[in-house]
Amino acid sequence: MQKPTNDIVTSRLILRLMDKAVISNCLNKNLAEAAHLLKTQIPVELLDYPSSLQYALKQFEADESYLPWAARAIILPEANQMVGLVRFHSQPNPEYLKDYASHAVEFGYQIFKDYRKNGYATEAVIALMDWAKTTFGVVNFIASVSPDNKDSLKLISGLGFKKIGEVMDERDGLEYIFLKHIRHDEVR
Repeated sequence: MQKPTNDIVTSRLILRLMDKAVISNCLNKNLAEAAHLLKTQIPVELLDYPSSLQYALKQFEADESYLPWAARAIILPEANQMVGLVRFHSQPNPEYLKDYASHAVEFGYQIFKDYRKNGYATEAVIALMDWAKTTFGVVNFIASVSPDNKDSLKLISGLGFKKIGEVMDERDGLEYIFLKHIRHDEVR
């Protein structure tokens, strides 16, 4: 079995963990050092919406064992270029998800503008779910999506997620809550 902190590799992408040092350098606008540590080019666009990185840094400060669940840079290996990120919001089974499913984990993703509409988000999400299932036995996945985000609604629906609720997020406004259960014997 691979280490939970290894790269996740797909046919077109590498999902590489962004540890506390990488995230701190990004938030301090030291992208050159972050890129050096991550061993890939990081676009300035990453800093347009820093809330994912700020959230991850808070998770690290609360619990160092969060590392395997932290943000992962979505990298195009041929260009050695970060094209987005994918992340879990927490380790599995956080209190806030228990009303939706047991042993669940929530994830989010972002693809930078110039790289959208290439299937990278779908490929990264599938790989991330497969990794969580294979490495940690997670079978329940939650995604929160704004009703205005048509591309993410299409992605989530295409992956077989079912709407199970709605929540008013303090920062993002109304979000639909989706759940996907992957059977233990299900092969992707």
